[in-house]
Amino acid sequence: MEIKIISDVKNQECDILVVNMFEGKETSNEIANEYALKQDKFEGKLGTTYLLPTYGKQSAKKVLVLGLGNEEELNNNKVREAVSKAIKKALQMKAKTVAFDFNGIKFEYADMISEGAMIADYAFDKYKTEKKDHIETLYINADENLVKKGQKRAEAMELTRNIANEPAEYATPEKLAEIALSLGLETKIYNKKECEEMGMTAYLAVARGSAKEPKFIHMKYIPQNPKKRIAIIGKGLCFDSGGMDLKPPASMLTMRDDMSGAACILGVMSKIKEFAPEVEVHGIIAACENMIGPDAYKPGDILTAKNGKTIEIDNTDAEGRVTLADALCYACELKVDEIIDIATLTGACMVALGTHASGIMGNNNELVKKLIEIGEKSGERYWEMPMYKEYFDSLKSEIADMKNTGSRWGGASAAGLFLKEFVTDDVKWAHLDVAGTAFLEKPQKEFIAGATGVGVRTLLNYITEA
Repeated sequence: MEIKIISDVKNQECDILVVNMFEGKETSNEIANEYALKQDKFEGKLGTTYLLPTYGKQSAKKVLVLGLGNEEELNNNKVREAVSKAIKKALQMKAKTVAFDFNGIKFEYADMISEGAMIADYAFDKYKTEKKDHIETLYINADENLVKKGQKRAEAMELTRNIANEPAEYATPEKLAEIALSLGLETKIYNKKECEEMGMTAYLAVARGSAKEPKFIHMKYIPQNPKKRIAIIGKGLCFDSGGMDLKPPASMLTMRDDMSGAACILGVMSKIKEFAPEVEVHGIIAACENMIGPDAYKPGDILTAKNGKTIEIDNTDAEGRVTLADALCYACELKVDEIIDIATLTGACMVALGTHASGIMGNNNELVKKLIEIGEKSGERYWEMPMYKEYFDSLKSEIADMKNTGSRWGGASAAGLFLKEFVTDDVKWAHLDVAGTAFLEKPQKEFIAGATGVGVRTLLNYITEA
């Protein structure tokens, strides 16, 4: 999609001209007012649309009236969601060129048009012989810098969604490493031997059953005078069979998405130089597969993480936290100020919050609250899960410092407390559990089924506002 900034958008030749309408108020378009409002009593409720032809009376072939609801209740998220609905309607009409003529909105919204339009125009049709229709050109009369910000966020999401939608035969640890190396950042890829030398026994244990070599990825963005240093870590299980505690077939069908956290980090790092924040950012991914093989790790094994703490393997299907343990230790050794990890970590979080919110927890209340606040503004909800020390009781082991899983009760919180064991006290840390929000079985709001790119907007906005 090409986005063009023009001044006279209402007279631009295009397939569809989109005009906004608040409940009970006129639009900026005479034809729309005559037919939609006066004749057919279109109410303009949020997200509703009314399409009418212009019969050559205007430059646009058709006008799409887009309801924005109550003017006083409108916000950025509602604008983005409404724009997405308009684009989807335009795609249904086989439109190739669309113009937006919005009026009367009392806050900056230009980035929501570009972001919402690109999210709605997305399709993963790489393996389809018949490709999806797309909008070719979008015309907007708005602040160019804001439009580009929304466009960059959407492009980062597109990369993330593409990677997470790819089958495991394509999105291997080696492929993630190749993508990381292509982003134009200072990047180091550690192989198996180098990880062994660094003491990453926990991470490497998960990788042992796979024929695919693990790849530990470290990308760096370092400005001249950084205000602070942040590490963002993504869970990178390129496929999760469950290992020796094998998943049932139905549970394995979408396990290509178990590297959605890693895909998020790649998406964020792909645009970090363009946003150019005054923050040092380290993107870290411990990429591997959890498979069954002659050397696969087993229930009852005792692993030693990079910081020397020991883990009794209670269930090989709780592997993500085992890989993240070494990744968190590695990030702490970088002497960063903050660490944020994002992972499709627990089914328990999905049971608790469904597909409409991600879980969040951490060791610093200010960091957690800030991420929740920015996530809400970015269109991504996070709900803080408790980290009471009692949740750790289920992880207690008779023969090691901890087990990697325990009771079925409070599983998301127990997993968070497990991860906390590998974060030093001097580092602020937050954990995002996106098990329910990273991949959708059916369309939801502006998203089609499949990968959502969750976390990209929150992390980019948090880093750029820091």
